[in-house]
Amino acid sequence: MPQILNQSYSASSATSEMTYAEAIREALRTEMAHDDRVFLIGEDIAVFQGAFGVTGELWKEFGEERVRDTPISENSLVGVGVGAALMGMRPVVELMFGDFVLLAMDQIVNQAAKARMMSGGQVSVPLTLRTTTGATGAAAAHHSQSIEGWFLGMPGLKVVAPTTPADAKGLLTAAIRDPDPVVFLETKQLYGLKGEVPLGEHVVPLGSAVVRRAGTQVTLIGVGGATAGCLNAANEVAADGIDVEVIDLRSIVPIDTATLFTSVEKTTRVVVVQEAVERGGVAAEVAALIAEHRIDHLDAPILRVGAKPIPVPYSPTMEQHVLPGLSDITAAVSAVMS
Repeated sequence: MPQILNQSYSASSATSEMTYAEAIREALRTEMAHDDRVFLIGEDIAVFQGAFGVTGELWKEFGEERVRDTPISENSLVGVGVGAALMGMRPVVELMFGDFVLLAMDQIVNQAAKARMMSGGQVSVPLTLRTTTGATGAAAAHHSQSIEGWFLGMPGLKVVAPTTPADAKGLLTAAIRDPDPVVFLETKQLYGLKGEVPLGEHVVPLGSAVVRRAGTQVTLIGVGGATAGCLNAANEVAADGIDVEVIDLRSIVPIDTATLFTSVEKTTRVVVVQEAVERGGVAAEVAALIAEHRIDHLDAPILRVGAKPIPVPYSPTMEQHVLPGLSDITAAVSAVMS
């Protein structure tokens, strides 16, 4: 029977510089060594090392029983993961492009998300679904969508989107250990991002946002990969004397309202930024929560920044026109200040 291994391993104060992709691989390696129930299943994740090279040579380290290639059949492979989770395993399922998670939505939404409640708590589904989100540059409409908002109205799922290598490792570790299904969204453009990552055990609790930059005049909230643009915008408007606080949402379900509300009470102005289409989605949910619970603290309307409501074009020039850019964010910050 699978069992938890190496239970004595512990956190380390030491860090090492890794890319975002390497940090994800390190979390997978650490959890697979720690817990024999953890295995990987997905499209081209073994010999090919994953569509973005994330799984590397884990198949050599842990063998083909625990790093399993599958046909390109999202509904089937997610179904295998759900079944394995119901039987006590901790599968990590990789879908190479998040756009095609739609093909597995029945398994994710009607099976994984509902099994605990519909069984009266007799079973759980400790499934981690790794997939990508966002544009990569000239990948066209079928491979460039930001999918985080698709899961908002589905009770029973947890959804996270890390933006730093350290958070990628810490949040993935938390996701694998969680008793419920977690959708783990990886921003394609961040795979090469480098940063210091704690060695050994490193866990970032699900449901926690983080203040990336302290400020006093405007709260700028980034959803997933949009956080990098928020930080750049904060630095740019600082030259005009605008002091911006940047919050990295990190956890999309559940949302850390305590961190958001504390910031709003201080700054009284809010801009929420997402790469996804502005209409609907996570930014709208965040704006609604703040309006419902902290409207008395606001000195300006909440503004959202997102993509234009059309499919992402193939042309790089047109793609940049559709996606939210630095000028869009700085314009929104200036608008709430005026």
